Amino acid sequence: MESKDSHVIEHMEELRSRIIKTLIGFVAFFVLSFIFVQDIYELLIKDLEGKLAVLGPSEILWVYMIIAAVCAIAATIPLAAFQVWRFVAPALKPEERKVTFRFIPGLFILFIIGISFGYFVLFPIVLGFLTSLSAGQFEMMFTAEKYFRFMINLILPFGILFEMPLVVMFLTRLGILNPTRLKKSRKISYFALVIVSILITPPDLISDILVIVPLLVLYEVSVQLSNIVYRKRLLREQAAFPVT
Repeated sequence: MESKDSHVIEHMEELRSRIIKTLIGFVAFFVLSFIFVQDIYELLIKDLEGKLAVLGPSEILWVYMIIAAVCAIAATIPLAAFQVWRFVAPALKPEERKVTFRFIPGLFILFIIGISFGYFVLFPIVLGFLTSLSAGQFEMMFTAEKYFRFMINLILPFGILFEMPLVVMFLTRLGILNPTRLKKSRKISYFALVIVSILITPPDLISDILVIVPLLVLYEVSVQLSNIVYRKRLLREQAAFPVT
């Protein structure tokens, strides 16, 4: 019993160490992003007609901090994934360590692809649709806080959700998930993705559809990739333990 307790304590200490290293990395990336935050800000508003309004000095700081935080999150993803891999690596076989290690760059790439899809494809469509509703009826004025809060709420979830196929492949490779389980939970997953879509988009049907469709496609892609990984895993197991 004492040996088991000490083993659990060692795991908890290692987990705490991994979390602390990840947090330190996030803070470092946040500071670095904040140094260049004005350049990033100018890049994000270059296609916006006119200047954004602010209602107070604190709003400027909030906008800069949220931009720096999103950049820091993107930069911290590979570090966080590496720390998770280091934590679970002792329980993996040498071949599994090599395979799972290759997933780390993919997490960062898919996050950037998701952010890019949200910013370059979805955000202009949704913003254009909403601003068109006020044409000839209202004088539209954007504050920096409202504009960036709307942008972040719309595009950041896509950065996270676009990692779903790779996460599913990773969990399938470890034997935690399989395509059969994913297919059985399709209705529940669809319902959850619809709820997420409604929560992260403005309250209009067009925006909901523009978000729901890509998420459902991502889920189906995840199921197919899980099926491929699962078959390869079964073939490896059959080769390692042939039936006599």
